[in-house]
Amino acid sequence: MSNDDKMPFTQHLDELRKRLIVCFAAVGVGFLVAFAFKEKIFEVLMRPWIQAMPAGHEAKLIYTAPHEAFFTYLKVSFIAGLGLAVPVIIFQFWRFIAPGLYETEKKYLIPVVLFSSLFFLGGALFGYFLVFPVGFQFFTSFASEHITPLISTKEFLTFTFRVLLAFGFVFELPIFAFFLARLGLISADFLRRQRKFAIVLNFIIAAMLTPGPDVFSQLLMAGPLLILYEVSIWIVHFFGKKPEPDDVSSEQLDSSS
Repeated sequence: MSNDDKMPFTQHLDELRKRLIVCFAAVGVGFLVAFAFKEKIFEVLMRPWIQAMPAGHEAKLIYTAPHEAFFTYLKVSFIAGLGLAVPVIIFQFWRFIAPGLYETEKKYLIPVVLFSSLFFLGGALFGYFLVFPVGFQFFTSFASEHITPLISTKEFLTFTFRVLLAFGFVFELPIFAFFLARLGLISADFLRRQRKFAIVLNFIIAAMLTPGPDVFSQLLMAGPLLILYEVSIWIVHFFGKKPEPDDVSSEQLDSSS
């Protein structure tokens, strides 16, 4: 983008306001749609917990305040609506930064939006079908005839939604790596050199995103994070911005001198 095409700061704010309005409207529509199926959504969320419950223990959630059940359904509908609105939110985000891109980079906008949505959905499904069964099986294994799990709806939803959203965002790592690579901001060699720091950072991120202080949940997220980092290296290697001939010749001159 040339200097003549630069937008003034006030125009950036106006553009941001429009994008945010669209995002809030999409979340609102998603909330209304999800609220119509709130019982079914709640049933689907509880299914891994019910299947992991040991024999002799009843898989029921409790609520300790008169309004908690009502607000539980509101929370379920809001988070589900947010999930439905993710493609719109991602599209608005990339559209907001699109004016700062070159024409050769804008052609990746639609594929990036599409794969960002698919990767977010894939991360949430990974958390639901793989992490939930293993995690719930581990946590319920401590139940006995003297210890019965009585989980409140508030704590259960906080745990499940935090895990699903965390894995959804974590799975966006290859997409951001692809985008940064196309801008020439990172390279595969750079990611390889930073691998030891990335391992430490992955465990820190896993500790921040996973609910509770337990090491088991952190490992369930840190493992996929490490795999996604390696996948990102190969994505950057194949799709990264290639150096210009002038840059290559200058690097060769520097190395020879």
